[in-house]
Amino acid sequence: MASGTKRLPRAVREQQMLDAAIAAFSANGFADTSMDVIAAEAKISKPMLYLYYGSKDELFSACIARESGRFMESMAEGFDPSMRQKDQARTLVREFLRFVYQNAESWRLLYRVAIGTTSFAHIVTDSRTSITAMITDLIRRGTTTGASDLDFELTAVALVGAGEAVADRIAEGDIDLERATDLLLGITWRGLRGVGVAPDAVGDEI
Repeated sequence: MASGTKRLPRAVREQQMLDAAIAAFSANGFADTSMDVIAAEAKISKPMLYLYYGSKDELFSACIARESGRFMESMAEGFDPSMRQKDQARTLVREFLRFVYQNAESWRLLYRVAIGTTSFAHIVTDSRTSITAMITDLIRRGTTTGASDLDFELTAVALVGAGEAVADRIAEGDIDLERATDLLLGITWRGLRGVGVAPDAVGDEI
């Protein structure tokens, strides 16, 4: 296996190893994925895999770091403080769900495997905190009522939670991207419009 492997630049080889590891971890979980399986998936020898990543923990950390970074970059690209709140909400929802749709393995790695593995859960929690702060700022900038900072933060937490639940369904192929986008947009916009407003005063217009 290793003898037939072409010599590649280190950076390219590392990314191939991470791709193989992400596919294996997302399918089997952390505990049930061996370095042998990952090496076979990457079409390299196990000694070469250990040469690049000294342990399964180190490899898993590298996978989480790369995919978490990609996810946050995708969300940041859709965040534009100059946009109207409604347009910004639509853009963020679409970018979020598009990332999940196009990177289902990444989503499963981050929000199922990593969050369920105690020693790595804090990495996902940090990403979630950053996204929640982004949504909190969006709500604060677009709200004209006398809502408190706690209102803004709790609304953001609720919207992020709803987004993660819908994203899970997308990752499993239970709902198509367009339908999921429309659904989450409706939830998001009603949530944004309702911050600091009595429940019976919130309309249904999206």
